[in-house]
Amino acid sequence: MPFDPASLKFDDKGLIPAIAQDAASGEVLMMAWMNADAVAMTLKTGKVTYWSRSRQAFWIKGETSGHVQELVDFRYDCDSDCLLVMVNQTGPACHTNRRSCFYRAVRAGETVELSDPMV
Repeated sequence: MPFDPASLKFDDKGLIPAIAQDAASGEVLMMAWMNADAVAMTLKTGKVTYWSRSRQAFWIKGETSGHVQELVDFRYDCDSDCLLVMVNQTGPACHTNRRSCFYRAVRAGETVELSDPMV
């Protein structure tokens, strides 16, 4: 059955959350937003494309930094309201130059940084 991006449930701003996960290690790298056009562009090009809410523009991951996300698998959840993009990540995924945006944890009531910037 052909996939129709219109079958996804976008919020009132036309966006859907997209979680990027490293296809090889399973590490959760980041979360960003996509609109229907970003979904279509990602599926067509294999380059993960997000919608930047602050810039109100498409954001092809790694276009300026070189830290690209190559699409390996495109999944969506049972409610069709959240995406999981399995990727081959080149370099850091986080704008802080860490491998993952999820580099902080709360342990015993304290914030702990789990990784340092890669570059």
